[in-house]
Amino acid sequence: MNAKKVQFQNKDGALIAARLELPVNQHPHTFALFAHCFTCGKNLTAVRNIARALNMQGIAVLRFDFTGLGESEGDFSDTNFSSNIEDLIEAAQFLEKEYQAPALLVGHSLGGSAVICAAMQLPAVKAVATIGAPFDPKHVQDLFSKNIEMIEQDGVAEVTIQGRTFTVKKQFLEDIRAQSLTEKLAHLDRALLILHSPQDTIVSIDDAAKIYAAARHPKSYVSLDGADHLLSNKNDSHYVGNIIANWSLRYMDLPEKETLNTDKEVVARLGNKGYTTEIMARHHGLIADEPEDVGGNDFGPSPYELVTAGLGACTAMTLQMYAHRKNWDLKSVQVHLEHYKDYMKDMADGEEPAGKIDYFERIIELKGDLDDAQRARLLEIANRCPVHRSLTEEIRVVTNLK
Repeated sequence: MNAKKVQFQNKDGALIAARLELPVNQHPHTFALFAHCFTCGKNLTAVRNIARALNMQGIAVLRFDFTGLGESEGDFSDTNFSSNIEDLIEAAQFLEKEYQAPALLVGHSLGGSAVICAAMQLPAVKAVATIGAPFDPKHVQDLFSKNIEMIEQDGVAEVTIQGRTFTVKKQFLEDIRAQSLTEKLAHLDRALLILHSPQDTIVSIDDAAKIYAAARHPKSYVSLDGADHLLSNKNDSHYVGNIIANWSLRYMDLPEKETLNTDKEVVARLGNKGYTTEIMARHHGLIADEPEDVGGNDFGPSPYELVTAGLGACTAMTLQMYAHRKNWDLKSVQVHLEHYKDYMKDMADGEEPAGKIDYFERIIELKGDLDDAQRARLLEIANRCPVHRSLTEEIRVVTNLK
């Protein structure tokens, strides 16, 4: 995952801590904004897993700590549901100014209710996904129901939620009680995906039914059967991420790519910016690039790394084929490689300028019940793999313009 720390200011000037996670193999075609659950933070494992799944589909994700939580500045006791919506709008404006306006909003629990409200004020948003979201924001007061009377009488109280202590003021209760999603859902005018677990003990599955009934099409519901509210099982959060990623692509403006075609074995295509190169080997798509320190995007291995990888793969295949023919107990092969250039030594003609020679350092790791003679023989066979022989024998490259 390619992540960078960023920050932006909320409406009161407090710095909001955020992480922008970008795809590792391409420029993002879409930006998404993630709103976490009440009193949670941007670093919840489930949030990271969902962001990673979106990254795999070319979607960049900004996740942040709401005011007064995590690494963000501000006083949590002065925040409420309305201020969370304001933080989301500020985050979206930051993305629009620095990168690209978010087209996808994802919200977990109370964050799901918040993204429904924020979407109304963000014209670039095309799709909204909620996870375990309450239909009525005042549902969150159930988390500290024993303290409500004290808050209403004294105007403030210390409450404990999941082992952590927070200061909640009366204005927070007044704010969430004044909120309603009914009208907002009726006029959402965005694609809506509702994900909820029937076993959610924090927010009832009935809330998902109410959200679905109040919303207009296009709307979809996915049952997260067996999952808990926080998606604490990593398989559940990976599943959620994959569902949101694939569903959202239907509503995004995706760049059109010309199909790579050739009558040869391999075709490579590079545009007029950077070094990121598309490769099609038969029906297998690959990406090649250069590291950032030489001007690339590092979206894929370098050309020399691809050559080195080919040598390693061919070595492993050749050893496995040979061992199988001999009925030897070779269970696995790992080939560790490195390519580098060094000056030639012991040149026959001392007057010739020193040139450079390519070195492929190869360390072979064999696992299985093999005796010393078998291991020695496999080391000999490694030098006979087809790619090794191609690299060490005469090579001619014939080049023509099409």
